[in-house]
Amino acid sequence: MTVQTSADADARPAPQPDPAMCGGEYLAFTVGTEAYGIDIYSVQEIRCFEPPTRIAGASPQVLGVQNLRGVIVPIVDLRLCFGVDSPVVDGRTAVIVLTVGRREIGVVVDAVSDVVDLAADQLRPLPPCGPTVTTDHFSAIGIVQDRTLFLVDVVRLLASPALGLIDTV
Repeated sequence: MTVQTSADADARPAPQPDPAMCGGEYLAFTVGTEAYGIDIYSVQEIRCFEPPTRIAGASPQVLGVQNLRGVIVPIVDLRLCFGVDSPVVDGRTAVIVLTVGRREIGVVVDAVSDVVDLAADQLRPLPPCGPTVTTDHFSAIGIVQDRTLFLVDVVRLLASPALGLIDTV
């Protein structure tokens, strides 16, 4: 027979940490004037920007598709997703090819900078920004020395109704 004490009755399971707040390595990149990060484990490769083949009827953020070693990959312009007006392609513009689930998807960014290792104590939750600001596709804010990185949740971004490129995993 097990005897339950009052301490056992008051014991509650410890809260589970938010996986987005546990730290890790992130590929840092810029879109417009802001710095962002994507979990390095979702990055397959980084490529120079080449104009994709346009798809009729695609949303404005989906620039088209590219054939990467026999795999047809949709190319999404994160600059348009994040509200940059009239993005310019220059020598620093890059395509980050991501593997999300079983899909490969390329995202266009203004520049890729480095890989950043973020500890849990360098992560902050997103503050409430009001009903008109959408932060659903960000998981946290990373603080690295003098930089602030918005950490992108690629699954939520690519599964969003605006893009609908993947099913939620």
